[in-house]
Amino acid sequence: MKREFVLALLLGVPVASFAQTSPSPAPDNSKVNERDRQPGSTTADQQKNSKGDLEITRKVRQGIVKDKTLSTYAHNIKVVTEGGVVTLRGPVRSSDEKLAIETIAAQVAGEGNVRNELEISPEKGS
Repeated sequence: MKREFVLALLLGVPVASFAQTSPSPAPDNSKVNERDRQPGSTTADQQKNSKGDLEITRKVRQGIVKDKTLSTYAHNIKVVTEGGVVTLRGPVRSSDEKLAIETIAAQVAGEGNVRNELEISPEKGS
């Protein structure tokens, strides 16, 4: 390895190409993505371009991201608005997060206009 490294330096090959890289951890959301392929599943591509729906989605997303008590999982849930009805999908870490996100969405869209399909996915080892 040392000989190849010196040769690479002499030839002008980037040294980074010799760095040992560890394999990336496998994503833990594959099953969730499979679920999104089911008929009738609400997915982000169903978001309509009406100004009202886009504004509701923007405000809900803004409220979620602003809440720094929420986990990264919670900050990355799917928010889709169709006809003024907000659908929330994806994993969160606790029932408290699930309720907090639903509350944010209800404050924006109004009571009865939120479909909470969030799933609790606690951290491994918890």
